[in-house]
Order: sequence, then structure tokens, then C-alpha cells
Amino acid sequence: MKSNRRNSVLDGSLKCGAAILAVLQVFTTIPQPAYAASNSTTPKTATPIKNVIIIIGENRTFDHVYGTYVPKNGQAVWNLLSEGIVTKDGQPGGNFSLSAQYAGSDTSTTEVQIGKSNVEGIYTNSPRTKTLYEKLPPSLTGGAPTAGSVYGFPFLSEAAGEIADPDLAPGYNKYLTTGATGLPAGAVDTRITSTNPAAPDNGVYQLTGPKMPYDAYTSSPVHRFFQMWQQTDCDAAYATEDNPSGCLSDLFPWVEATIGTGSNGKTQPAGFTNKTTGEGSTSMAFYNMSKGDAPYFKYLADNYTINDNFHQSVMGGTGANHIMFGFADAIYYTDGDGHAATPPVNQIEDVNPQAGTNNYYDQDGYSGGSYVNCDDLSEGGVAVVRNYLESLKTPVNPNCDPDHYYLVNNYNPGFLGDGTVAPTSGADGNPFTIPPTTVPSIGDSLIKANIPFKYYGEGWDLYVADPTGTNPYDTYCNICNPFGYEASIMTRPALIEEHIADTSQLYEDIDSGQLPPVSIVKPSGYNDGHPASSKLDLFEGFVKKIVDEVQANPKLWATTAIFITEDEGGGYYDSGYIQPVDFFGDGTRIPLIIVSPYSEGGIVKHEYGDHVSLIKFIEENWGLKPISTRSRDNLPNPKYAADNPYVPTNSPALDNLVGQFKF
Repeated sequence: MKSNRRNSVLDGSLKCGAAILAVLQVFTTIPQPAYAASNSTTPKTATPIKNVIIIIGENRTFDHVYGTYVPKNGQAVWNLLSEGIVTKDGQPGGNFSLSAQYAGSDTSTTEVQIGKSNVEGIYTNSPRTKTLYEKLPPSLTGGAPTAGSVYGFPFLSEAAGEIADPDLAPGYNKYLTTGATGLPAGAVDTRITSTNPAAPDNGVYQLTGPKMPYDAYTSSPVHRFFQMWQQTDCDAAYATEDNPSGCLSDLFPWVEATIGTGSNGKTQPAGFTNKTTGEGSTSMAFYNMSKGDAPYFKYLADNYTINDNFHQSVMGGTGANHIMFGFADAIYYTDGDGHAATPPVNQIEDVNPQAGTNNYYDQDGYSGGSYVNCDDLSEGGVAVVRNYLESLKTPVNPNCDPDHYYLVNNYNPGFLGDGTVAPTSGADGNPFTIPPTTVPSIGDSLIKANIPFKYYGEGWDLYVADPTGTNPYDTYCNICNPFGYEASIMTRPALIEEHIADTSQLYEDIDSGQLPPVSIVKPSGYNDGHPASSKLDLFEGFVKKIVDEVQANPKLWATTAIFITEDEGGGYYDSGYIQPVDFFGDGTRIPLIIVSPYSEGGIVKHEYGDHVSLIKFIEENWGLKPISTRSRDNLPNPKYAADNPYVPTNSPALDNLVGQFKF
């Protein structure tokens, strides 16, 4: 799920845009400063890796992409195929019922116990009343584009697409003009033929088929914070030795159909049905890699290393997960000077269901309900999650400071691209903007240690010239850059110029050998692979261009590790284990691909990690301390029982990924 700034593009409100020629002029007139290392000495590393490149796509779980992947002989993988949930043909397997889903009931007040106190709460992340679906809600098209557009998603012509989107590997530009649904928004997706899309069988189903090519735009499931807590259905009462967190992941379509992307504080629409949210059971769809889907990501898995136990770090969407990646912590509402403050009441989550509804939240949505004071047990939704964490065999510290309202969904960052503070009121203001933060990030750690780094955001230059997103070609992800939230970098123009750049600068730095030790790369909305607004093959093309260019520089390739992952699972079903580490997550598994001369061989690793594991690798490799005393990078590396390589016995624990390589 994207920011409010970006939603104006995705929702089709593209009434004022520059001509393609104007876009070209913007791209060519903005200065492109070459990278200059801040010191002349190469920083010492604990491994042969001298350059780390982290590429973050959008909204795919591990099973959604790698559900039918077959590894090389001698390697094992946990996916839909290995669990017997599906066959290589994408049909239901002998253990198909393991993916079965339930309808819940969340309509009445209940009492939950926190410590020695009883607290009244209505929202529940694990309904006591659950009924097995006979057939799932219909699979719907959601907001996927029905036809092409001059502005993309998809483009009307390849020539226009190449001008606005120059960052694809050769051979991928043809996908810029294809994939529209040809169906109405929110309609039954009749392109799906592996099951009856109007009433799918109860379990996962293959997305692609004769009418649905891999190169197709598809619906996007809900993936907000409290919705994902419900989707994963975690309860200590369900805990077993193999699944000590008790997360069943059996409420995905129910959450899609009952609340979807949120209420925005409005009352439930009249005549509400399981089609009203426009999603239905979109979450249960998967690609079939065994039948040719995601061919480049299969190639990378066959030849390098993947991890089948890597997770999104926060329940929910894009913004919160990029923040956790950058800070190894959540950030909170402030008075603008870094002091914790109370946000406007309509921006505070209240996920108790409205009277007379089943799970339709009071306050949640794109433009409302994104802050949570998770130390306040009276706030809707908090007590239930806190009770769950405390009731586990090994209780989990929620890591919630008193009177701090943490951002758990998508809000615009506190700074615009030029370093000015983003207005939150007035004619040009956006109230759904988190004020500047003083929480320290990995960027601060690297600056303190004099280790060069850069965030390369595709479309950055156009965004700087168009910070409010009025140009419809501006699909830079402002909520994805963690450094855009923090005062220590964004108030210093020299640091902005040194540490934030467009991807055009990335290719120059790769070619010239001037790539900094740490590079974070984020594609734009065209290429990030986000369902409905992008496609997975476009993200493959974006990744392939970077990998090919690095490998074309032998000296750079010899000491480089490229980590390719997603920001979160996008609300898709996944069969993997989920480890709770604090109030904010973890969430479902997501792909992690590691491309390096030291990761060759088609290896599947199982060590438990999330986005903060990437931070831990950087810290381990360059000898850095944890970002702060409360950040997640303080968690230990996992230990495992001999018979279960997936579940840490010293939970909560996160791997530092050093063991993913062969040095």
C-alpha cells in the first residue's frame, strides 16, 4: 500500500501532467553530482564483501513467488509444493487443506486479560468463532488497470514507456504496454481458470493460466497493520512445538472481504457484501514458477542463494516496513522537534468494529488511523496484541514506550526532497504527514563511522522538482526512503546531495567503480512489482539491469553482495513460520535472493531473518554497534533445535546473514 501522495497517481486522478517532452527536460536539466567518497581509505570489512547493494521491491510473499520452486538436488525448501499443498501443475495437492481459510465473527464486546487486569476490547486478532469456508469469496480485479494510459500502468506505446521508465534490462520494455485486465474494477476476475473465480475452492489457487499470462496486472490484497495481525491469526492457544507462535494464517480472505484497506473513519456502506471492498480472495493466489512464471527470479535461485525463512519486519504495508529497515525501530509522532506528542484524534487507530458490523473498523484507512500508542491498553486493538505477546511460552517485549504514538501504516515523510519540512496544513499541506523524527537510523551509524552510503530512489530527480506529485509521471516512492523522515540528514543539504540520488546515478557509479560500500536501491511505482500498479516481470527487469551492470564490472563484482527482497508480502497468503519479535511484527515470509560470487550454487538457506537482518549484516561487516539501545539489531542470532532449522529456540532472534555466504 502506498502513500497518500502516490495514491493520487494510482487512483487515476491524472488531470494535470506534463507532456513527454517536458518529462525529458526535467530529467536532463537537474544536475547529477558524481559520487565522491568521504575518505580515501577503503573501510575495513569482516568479510570479503566490500560493496552491499540492497534492492527492495513490493508486496509479494515467498509462497506467492516461490510456491512451486524445486531446488537443486541436495537442497530443501519450505513452500506450497514441498508441503503437499499444491502439485507442480498448480493443482490442489494431498495436503491442500493446510491452506484452508475461515470466516470469523468479530461483532461483540469481549474481555481480555493483560497481566492482572481485565480490559474491555472488541477487535480481535484471532476470533473465537470461526467457520470453515465451503467456497472462498470471489476473486476480484480490485484496482488493477482495465486499459492502458498515456501515463502508464500500462503505457499506450512502448516509446512513451521507455521515456518515462528507462531502468529496465534489454528485452523488458515490451512489458510496459501489456497486461491490462480488460475487465471492470472490482469485478470477478474471469481470467483465472485454475478454480472458479466466482467461488474458488477453499485454499490457494494458481493465478496464471490460459487467460491470465504471467505478464498481467492483478488485484492487490489488503496489507495494513491490524488487518495483517488478523490475517495471520496468531494465538498462544494454537501454539505447538513446531509452531510456538501459534500463527495459523487462515483468515486472509475474511479480512479482505470484511474491512479491506480500511474505513477512513466512515460508516460501513449500505448493502455491504463480500464484493464491496473489491478484493474477495485475491490473497490466496500464487504464481507457478514450475510452469515458467518469474523466470529471472528462478534463474537467480538456481544459480545463487535464496532464503526461505526471511520475513517482512512489520505487520502491514510499505511505509512502516521501510522505516523498520532503515531505523531497526518504529518511529512516532512528534512536535516537530523530536519530542513525543499526541496526533490528531482522527489519525489514531481504533480498529474496534462499528456497531452492527462484522469487523468493519471505526478508524483506519488511507487517510486516517495510522498511529498507535501501543502502551495504552484502552486503545482499540492494542490490548489484544499485547495479551497475545504476553501469553506466549516465552513472553515477548512489545517495545512500546509510554505516550509514544508509533506510525504503523503509510504517511508521508516529514521532509520534501529539497530538505524543507513538509507542510501538514494549509492549501499545500497534507495532514497525513508524520513530523520530522530524531530517531537514529543506519544512515547515522554509517556517517559516524565515515562509511559512504547512498539511497538510490528511481525517479528521485523528478520528485525533487515535483514534491507534491502533480506530474503524473512522478512515481518516486517518497514513503520508501527511510532517510526522508529524519532531521539529521534532511536538514543538511550537503548530506542530502551525498546520500540520496536517482538510479541514473547508480548506473554511473557502477560503471565508474565509484559505488559506495552501502547502496540501497528502490524502484519507482512503474518497476517495483506492486500488484495492480506494477507487475512482477517489471521488477525482474529492473533487478536484472542492476545485476548485469555490476557483473559487467569484474573488479566491482568480485567484492559485491546484492540482496534482493520485498518490502512486505502485500497481504498474500504464505505457509511459513512467523516469529513475533515485538508489538510491530514480524509478518509473513518474503523472498530474499543473495547474488554474489560468494553465494553461487543454487543454495536454499533457512536461518530466520527480517529486514533488520540486512542492517545486522552491514553492522557485522563494517564493525558497527547497534543503532540504539532499543533497536531490533540488538536481538541475538538465532539458535535452532537439531530437528527444526526454521524456528529459533532463543526467540526473539534475527540472523545477521553472514552465514548465507561461502567465504
